Amino acid sequence: MLTDREKEREKEKEREKEEEEEKKMGFVAKSYTDIQRMKLEKLMKEPEKPVHIPERPKEKNVNKAPEFNHNIMGSSAGAGSGEFHLYRQIRRKEANRQKILGERSDRDTLNEAFQQKLEDNEKMAEERTAKKRNKRQKKKAKQKERQKKMRLEGGKKEEEEKGKESSDDEEEEEGEEKGKSEVPEDKQMKESDGKKDSNSDSTSSET
Repeated sequence: MLTDREKEREKEKEREKEEEEEKKMGFVAKSYTDIQRMKLEKLMKEPEKPVHIPERPKEKNVNKAPEFNHNIMGSSAGAGSGEFHLYRQIRRKEANRQKILGERSDRDTLNEAFQQKLEDNEKMAEERTAKKRNKRQKKKAKQKERQKKMRLEGGKKEEEEKGKESSDDEEEEEGEEKGKSEVPEDKQMKESDGKKDSNSDSTSSET
């Protein structure tokens, strides 16, 4: 692990190298975009080289016990001229500590309010979706019931039509059978009439 001093030295060396490269190239950075362009070009020259990504700074623990000054003198005679400055420094540190604590408390309260608002919005959205879901399900159930009723009514109508068609077919078949049975009787009547006529002719000729 590198110490802070070693890291600072490495950063200074890198800055010196960058300045030397700028002098060699004769490039003068006129804006921050030029600096970024130069850094990107430098990175692209050696893509295998690892890049140092700084970590996010951690929050300072302001509630940590401060360094106590045990050689504090009172306001009586004999207090040195530096005691007031020590008091002012301690007061400033305490004011900064209180300020940081206040900012953190405000941030926490805002975060809690935001999270609560998100939860309320999610609950409202779930309730709305549940209502819409119930409406859709009811609508689908009604449609299914209507379809079933239509199918049942359609099946009954089909059965009635089939029964009518079957009865009509039976009546037609009965009529055809009756017609067939009547035709031979007519033929017998005609044959008997013809025989009678022939007998009468034969008797008349004999006489």
